[in-house]
Amino acid sequence: MPTGCACKTSAAGKRMLDTLARVALSPLLIMQALKVRRIAQRLPEAAGQRSGVVGSGPPLRLRIIGDSSAAGVGVQTQRDALSGQLAAALSDHFAVSWHLDAASGATTKSTRMRLQHTAAEPADIIVTALGVNDVTRLLPRRAWLGQQMALFDDLRKRHHPHQIYLSGVPPMGAFPLLPQPLRWTLGRHARAFEATMQFHAAATPDLTYVPFDLPPDPGLMASDGFHPNAQLNTLWAKEMASRIITDWPRFSRSRPDQSRSTRPS
Repeated sequence: MPTGCACKTSAAGKRMLDTLARVALSPLLIMQALKVRRIAQRLPEAAGQRSGVVGSGPPLRLRIIGDSSAAGVGVQTQRDALSGQLAAALSDHFAVSWHLDAASGATTKSTRMRLQHTAAEPADIIVTALGVNDVTRLLPRRAWLGQQMALFDDLRKRHHPHQIYLSGVPPMGAFPLLPQPLRWTLGRHARAFEATMQFHAAATPDLTYVPFDLPPDPGLMASDGFHPNAQLNTLWAKEMASRIITDWPRFSRSRPDQSRSTRPS
């Protein structure tokens, strides 16, 4: 008990110090954030189809939901983005029907609002990539967790997935575009998001947290120093595919008869 109390006190103390630091640095942080927005390259979302069917084997209905990183900002086509590379990585094992719903600047809250206007089609697997834009807005950790959990509830009701795979928030403290102390501030906030989501996903059977545990490497970033390039998307997709392939036997045993209609009732 004393050890647990000490850990909680330490965590609370760190959060308080982070808050005090942000308040003290707020004028500089605001100035830096505005400057970054002015100088940052406005790269377009990747061109190409956002849905398709590829591969052979048992059917797998895949949805990818996220922000600019999922939308393919940083690469030319969806083939080199997460959606294309993940579908390709799964295609040797499944007949993958995939669909991408992602938008630049998307937050967890805006994604929930956007999905209310999309078709509620069944999906076996959902992959999410959200959090960076919530971090840059310094959304409070508990508010972010609440919005994430509300999004997962929406996805369960709309798509009835076997599993939802959560992409970890990247190490923003290593983003080349960000100057100090903005980089330090966002990096600390991203790590707080990570720890919170990892804890809650571990206690939720249909959530799988996939951490972003690659070493910081500017060579894996797009030309804007903020988004993943094709090489990083490949590593990201391979890790996701590996998790899905490993987990699939557990899902397929309880999979409903595929001969029935897949249209929502």
